[in-house]
Amino acid sequence: MRQPLMLLTVSTLAACSNPLPPIDTKQAWVDLYTITPGRLVMADRLDGTRLNDGRYFQVPPGPHELIVRFDYEVYAGGFTSEPVERTCYLTVRYDNFQAGQRYRLEARAMSMTPNAWLYDAERKVLAEERDVHCIP
Repeated sequence: MRQPLMLLTVSTLAACSNPLPPIDTKQAWVDLYTITPGRLVMADRLDGTRLNDGRYFQVPPGPHELIVRFDYEVYAGGFTSEPVERTCYLTVRYDNFQAGQRYRLEARAMSMTPNAWLYDAERKVLAEERDVHCIP
């Protein structure tokens, strides 16, 4: 179970070595963040289309559906049990992205339940996940 996580981590670090593209002021930029170290949140789909770079979303103004992949570990029970990697896809929909604005999509897992919130630049919550699909 640890090998796929290691491979994903190495490939993510390799992707991070590439510079981010310039910010297009005619679009909105969405940063991805998780508050817990060792967890991974990546952009997966924008309006149903798979993305090539999972480090951010850059979207035209208007309504959009963002799907992020959120990987984290859960403990099945007991003090001696090994953690189990869990992968969840969280869907967040927001109807009013503005050109030139920067947003933050934050994912976290309290206990075994993943959550995601979309914030504006002033940390006002604009949307939260509408759909969660987890494996296993």
